[in-house]
Amino acid sequence: MPALTMDQVQQLNSYSIYTTEPKRTLFTLADIHKDFYHPDFLNLMMGITDAATETAAISHFARRYGMFFAMQFYMLAAYDEVWDGKPLELRFDAAKEFNSFTVAMFANPNDWRYVDEDERQAVIEKILYDGHVIVQQLRKVTSISPLTIWENFFGYLLWHYHILLSNPGLADQAMEDIEALEDPKTWARFSNKSWWAQYTGGLSPTNLVNVPVRKSCCFSKDIPGLMACGFCPMKK
Repeated sequence: MPALTMDQVQQLNSYSIYTTEPKRTLFTLADIHKDFYHPDFLNLMMGITDAATETAAISHFARRYGMFFAMQFYMLAAYDEVWDGKPLELRFDAAKEFNSFTVAMFANPNDWRYVDEDERQAVIEKILYDGHVIVQQLRKVTSISPLTIWENFFGYLLWHYHILLSNPGLADQAMEDIEALEDPKTWARFSNKSWWAQYTGGLSPTNLVNVPVRKSCCFSKDIPGLMACGFCPMKK
């Protein structure tokens, strides 16, 4: 298994994904897969974020998981690597960032592996399916639209692809991965459409940076210490 470089570790850290041991583990991704754990999970997220509503608290977690979801595609395009550990090994702890409490993720650096070209499509499909499972589980915790959760994932991914497409050495691979994401067949395991294509309208990520893309509210406006999204569709 490949060891992550310092540059890769710093990139992960910048999105609150750490490769060190957490001081404690409040919960793991495996816990979220257990329906009986959902009330405890909701109480934790409400307590950590001091959110005004349950939907805001769970949407906030979706944004945090979205950082990991998006980094999966970034690492795949930039380094031909993917995280391939178990949900039990993705651990979360409370963290303070910019004077507000949130959750940070901790992963074992040895769980990233190289991806062969002939398995790339299958890897992309697995990342999406893993995201779908989280979407389904979060919707069991409280009332929240799947569109809100997917758009929480895609906001970070849009930026990553913009950066990748601006790099001549990585643009071709990034474009191939984007084309796979736009193809409904890639999503066929759980959807008859590409949620990514619906989000972007088939436009290049570079054309969508700093313009309104979301069709749903992420509810960051309902988290103390956070500002409303500058492109919130609910903004008048």
